[in-house]
Amino acid sequence: MRMRYGLMMAAGAAAIIPQEASARQKNENRPNVIFILMDDAGYGDFGCYGQSKIETPNIDALASNGILFTDMYAGAPVSAPSRCCLMTGLHSGHAQIRSNDELTERGDVWKLRAMIDNPDLEGQKPLESGTTTLANVMQDAGYKTSMIGKWGLGGPSSQSTPNDMGFDLFYGYMCQRMAQNYYPMFLYRNAEREYLDNPFMELSSALAEGEDPYSPSSYARFKGNDYSPDRMYDEVSSFITENRDNEFFLMWTTTFPHSALQAPDEMVDYYVKKFGEQYNVTEIPVYNGKGYFPCRYPKATYAAMISYFDMQVGKLVEELKELGIYDNTIIMFSSDNGPTHNAYTSTNWFDCAAPFRSDRGWTKRSLHEGGIRVPFIVSWGDRIAPEVSDHIGYFPDVMPTLCDIAKVRCPDTDGISFLPMLKGRKQKEHEYLYWEFPPFKNDRGWLCVRMGEWKGLVTDVADGNNVMKLYRINEDPREENDLAGEYPEIVEKMWKHIRESHTPSGHRPFQLDITFP
Repeated sequence: MRMRYGLMMAAGAAAIIPQEASARQKNENRPNVIFILMDDAGYGDFGCYGQSKIETPNIDALASNGILFTDMYAGAPVSAPSRCCLMTGLHSGHAQIRSNDELTERGDVWKLRAMIDNPDLEGQKPLESGTTTLANVMQDAGYKTSMIGKWGLGGPSSQSTPNDMGFDLFYGYMCQRMAQNYYPMFLYRNAEREYLDNPFMELSSALAEGEDPYSPSSYARFKGNDYSPDRMYDEVSSFITENRDNEFFLMWTTTFPHSALQAPDEMVDYYVKKFGEQYNVTEIPVYNGKGYFPCRYPKATYAAMISYFDMQVGKLVEELKELGIYDNTIIMFSSDNGPTHNAYTSTNWFDCAAPFRSDRGWTKRSLHEGGIRVPFIVSWGDRIAPEVSDHIGYFPDVMPTLCDIAKVRCPDTDGISFLPMLKGRKQKEHEYLYWEFPPFKNDRGWLCVRMGEWKGLVTDVADGNNVMKLYRINEDPREENDLAGEYPEIVEKMWKHIRESHTPSGHRPFQLDITFP
């Protein structure tokens, strides 16, 4: 694979057209910024964070040439609220969007055919009109702005499209439900659909009666001709090439490795062979009658999706170097929350949340470490010295950091800029970090505070529970030893922070009624 990987990389690099020297004379007072956000990738899904089964040489290289953060957190344990915290700089006690809200009162929003026929069914709860976001701050500062990938903060008929929120260009999925298919019938270019050469496929499809589950040919109808990650990478490449002489801000919000499990055959075949000695390659495809599409090799396909994106990250870096703008481009890399845990994804087998627990109930949709502790890497060419940092931060910090980078005034946020540490200067630290998560599916509401070495966690908040569990999280990353009884003064201080941080939401699905002790 490593030799084949090298050939893929070389082929990608060969397609890049060298630019004139003028591109290298770009004003270096303000760097370009690329924020790469994966979807449901776990802390332990990458070699630089300890993964041994999935190959991620290019992401690992970003870490070895930049800063690998060990204690960075997402804004929330599911997609939409985490992206809201990232985009607005507000934590989940202040944010407009605090959970996934599919606005089911509009109609049959879970049927792809219904959404294709009626665009008003697409999208999630939108941001309010006029919301200050990362994009319009950077846009107002003179940066060319683009989001390529998944939006998930409002549908095409809402007042909260990416263009409304500060992006000059959007290309990808407007609705996160539509993003559960890597061979969609269309993607959005700004607010207009751009149709692709793919057939209609309804989620929760099953193999037909009589189809052989062991034959790859039985799965052929769950693929199309236009693989969305390839189309989106083409837009990434075009945007940076067209703006090589401008200051630009790009958010590349890939859907990898969120289910459904769909990847190019060559990558899947590689991992089938690699894993052949580790698991039975005649593994029956996963399909439980709800959710996604049948998949012949779930483990190999999950690994293939992450490695395929890693290959694309490598192509991006090579292109930046060919354009002469790599050293003046900050690349930030993260994931929107921890790994999912369903019958479709082998979270435990890969130990996707390691060193935290990867079990059901401890990853995505929870405020355990596996649900919100995420990979976070910052690379800046030759401008920063490589290091591993235990600075404690989270998504609300990105807004003040970008404002510092763009040299503009920062709006009111819950974050602290980490640009000083990128420049080797003294870094201000948070007194505490705060999360809340309202009832969602089978969970009954969560509260969480991270304060230095301590983590306080309250579950079943909607049922009136106010018993906090307390962990010395650096020594107990798997959250096994509750020390609340030994340190009541720490618990009391954390409740004080919760009182300071929680504001009631005006949107009923996001409300969390807290019974304070």
